[in-house]
Amino acid sequence: MAGKSDKIIVYQIMTRLFGNKANTNKRYGTIEENGVGKMADINAKALKELKKFGATHIWYTGVLEHATMSDYTSIGIALDDVDVVKGRAGSPYAIKDYYDISPDLAVNPKNRKKEFVALVDRTHKEGLKVLIDFVPNHVARGYSSDAAPEGVKGFGTDDDVSVAFKASNNFYYIPGQPFQIPAGYDPLPGHEHPTKDQFYMESPAKATGNDVFSPTPSINDWFETIKLNYGVDYVNFRERHFDPIPDTWNKMLEVLTYWTEQGVDGFRCDMAEMVPVEFWEWVIPKVQAINPDIIFIAEIYNPNEYRNYIEKGHFDYLYDKVELYDTLRHIIEGKANTDHITTVWQRQEGIAQHMLRFLENHDEQRIASPFFAGNAKYAIPAMVLTATMHTGPVMVYFGQEVGEPATGSEGFSGEDGRTTIFDYWGVPNHQAWMTGGKFDGGNLSAEEKELREFYQFILSFSSKEPIIASGGFYDLHYFNRSAEFTGHSNNVFTFLRHDEKSAFLIAVNFNKEGNEQVLLKIPADALTAFNMHQKKSITFTNYLNKGEALTVPSDDLTSKDSPNALSFEIAPNSFKIYRLTGKN
Repeated sequence: MAGKSDKIIVYQIMTRLFGNKANTNKRYGTIEENGVGKMADINAKALKELKKFGATHIWYTGVLEHATMSDYTSIGIALDDVDVVKGRAGSPYAIKDYYDISPDLAVNPKNRKKEFVALVDRTHKEGLKVLIDFVPNHVARGYSSDAAPEGVKGFGTDDDVSVAFKASNNFYYIPGQPFQIPAGYDPLPGHEHPTKDQFYMESPAKATGNDVFSPTPSINDWFETIKLNYGVDYVNFRERHFDPIPDTWNKMLEVLTYWTEQGVDGFRCDMAEMVPVEFWEWVIPKVQAINPDIIFIAEIYNPNEYRNYIEKGHFDYLYDKVELYDTLRHIIEGKANTDHITTVWQRQEGIAQHMLRFLENHDEQRIASPFFAGNAKYAIPAMVLTATMHTGPVMVYFGQEVGEPATGSEGFSGEDGRTTIFDYWGVPNHQAWMTGGKFDGGNLSAEEKELREFYQFILSFSSKEPIIASGGFYDLHYFNRSAEFTGHSNNVFTFLRHDEKSAFLIAVNFNKEGNEQVLLKIPADALTAFNMHQKKSITFTNYLNKGEALTVPSDDLTSKDSPNALSFEIAPNSFKIYRLTGKN
């Protein structure tokens, strides 16, 4: 499980956007108008720069073939019905064929699988590992595999469609009732399309991906998808039927086995908690028997299920969205203070190393957007915490490191502070770093370069400093905010990372406008943890400015009665890192 990896750094790429050099950015623009990135654009130079940046794993988001409004009938791919497609390019989470690659991403769409294998090989050659999406809960309404290996049966092929639920069925049905497109859905406002007619033939209707067991999902549902049946009878009190092993389980094992054998190093599992934990308990060991080093990351939002999906489900890592991400966002937005950070790690004791931490991904609003912080720099303290608080993995979304604000109404998703996953688009700040394919940051502003340098530093520091990558954690905040000693404000958070011999003190200041004066005490048991309890004094040397070194007698550090303490000032919206050394 998580112990087989050191601290990994995941760099998430929205594959169809990453290499796109076009800047037309027309709302609902076609692939010809707005352009599209190709797998070939992610060349050796790009990968070398991402490795230098600190990445260890590249998550190629949206590479599997999904429903789209683009026409690939010329190469034998059936045209999708746009009335059940979201966005001109389509959602990468409405999978059309688990065994195929999106033709959008290939220079020669006929050779898309070969181009993907070349991308995997290229990534491995640069010393990076490959993650892709595994979307187990739902598929596109028009799912039909034409690329499955010989002998692999399609989903729904042997289903009994006369009943709502049967353990051996791949889908759930609403017998006797046809599916109806949500009233008022216009897939292409102001545009025509050959399949745009407000009708989609599906009878009987299948249940919709987000657990809607009705022939008439709403416009806000995942109506473009259909839910897969893992043997849970949702209508009858979620009764479980896992013996014999449901057909869907075996078909999903075939999918995971196929991509593992293609050289993929791990899977980010979409909405993993919508699939029963028993499936993961069964399937993950089988895949890891093929490749013991393969990793599984769960997109999960229910903290009450975290330990279940780690301990029983065998996941290596889980999204830390609901606890750390939400807490840090609320602090940045002025809706919470740093006391809440202590609450997060206390909840996660024993599983902290399994939590994948991030401040952006394709589902969340960009930090620099007006929907979030409005300025990418306002997340610097939060990013320091995200990267250094624990030994677990860290994720950065492409463009985050150069302050991409996700402005514009791209199409289906509208103006919402997110970079679209539904439409063809250019990503301006990222394009400034890409510099027409040079990947040298040539068109970045001085401020954007400075931001990227910060990200490169903090990612490298967190993964290459052994104490940060694998050492212990000690929260100083609760001690210094206690009634006996109020050492810093609730804009500041302080903690130690240590091994048996040494330690770092890390302090962050979320105050966007003012300096914060910190008076810090360190409990005696913390000094004992890294064998400095018998030292007469402790010296704190600024990691980024070796000229700043502060020496404090140990008795003054550990005693709440002493008026003396470690004292330093921290600038607005910034951080300090000190290395501790003891003196006799």
